[in-house]
Amino acid sequence: MKALTTGTPLSNLERLMPEITSRAGVATEKPVAYMRQLCKHFGHKVDASFGDDAGYIQFDFGRCELHANNGTLTLDVSAADADSHERMERVIRSHLERFGRRDELAVAWQG
Repeated sequence: MKALTTGTPLSNLERLMPEITSRAGVATEKPVAYMRQLCKHFGHKVDASFGDDAGYIQFDFGRCELHANNGTLTLDVSAADADSHERMERVIRSHLERFGRRDELAVAWQG
């Protein structure tokens, strides 16, 4: 696992493409633990990193920024197109809800 950075640099073309974004605030007593678990899990296959209270997961089809604070894990997902965005939401939601089954975590996307 790498030290937290801003992630993979974007090309000029990627910066010009509009992104589809959404956010979920997940209430939990362990936001840092769940953030780390998600980043570590995906970090075996894709670019992912985390620090004390923030992290990211960079997939080929989108990105998830994670922020842990005050009993909430905030997830911001983005992708270049609707299919990729839906996939991002589905992948992040299914993994976090599975990891947090005992704590009854629920991810509800907005935006």
